[in-house]
Amino acid sequence: MNKSELINAMAEKAGLTKVQAKNALDAFMGATGETLKKGGKLSLVGFGTFEVKQRAKRKGHNPRTNKAITIPAKKVVKFKPGAGLKF
Repeated sequence: MNKSELINAMAEKAGLTKVQAKNALDAFMGATGETLKKGGKLSLVGFGTFEVKQRAKRKGHNPRTNKAITIPAKKVVKFKPGAGLKF
């Protein structure tokens, strides 16, 4: 499912117009992004938790040259599914 398919599904299930569903999805993504950029955590009971984790630097290799490289440390977003998403 892509973004436009998600908007259509949200509009149908919630009884919204597609414009309203798009605005709601954009607002959700914006608020989620702002929270995570501040180092916060977003928990949606029954759905899951989004949080920022620090990934340590590590060794890797360039597949073109096969030379060893160091991949720098960085922050990544992790998602842990809640009970409602576990099958």
